[in-house]
Amino acid sequence: MPNPNDGVIEVTSRYPVAETIDQLEERVRARGLMVFARIDFGGDAARAGLTLRPMESLLFGNPRAGTPVLAANPRAGLDLPLRALAWEAGDGVVRVSYNSPEWVAARHGIPEAVAKNLEAIHSLISEATGAPGEGAPAIH
Repeated sequence: MPNPNDGVIEVTSRYPVAETIDQLEERVRARGLMVFARIDFGGDAARAGLTLRPMESLLFGNPRAGTPVLAANPRAGLDLPLRALAWEAGDGVVRVSYNSPEWVAARHGIPEAVAKNLEAIHSLISEATGAPGEGAPAIH
């Protein structure tokens, strides 16, 4: 059985979950990218009478960048648009998880020249978590 964490990058955020996603959304919009959805899993759970630590996801992208990826392999749509998940762990630390664009490209056999269209997620996440320049994120 494959490891469910293959290709997942995880970084620590200096901000609470909602602020982390706010920071990411601000940067996404500033770069002219589209926000397709923002999902507040914690809020949705509370509305259903359930308890869940703070957790939000942002789905975003750029059709000019994503369309060539999808044209190379339509199944890449399983991993597009790009997405990030901010969540508060049991120790109170906020983490952001996202799919490695290199892993997505390898998974779907996307040519390297086209796969470069997905790499902006690294800098967006780094900036949004308040951790620019900390080096490469951990890939699990």
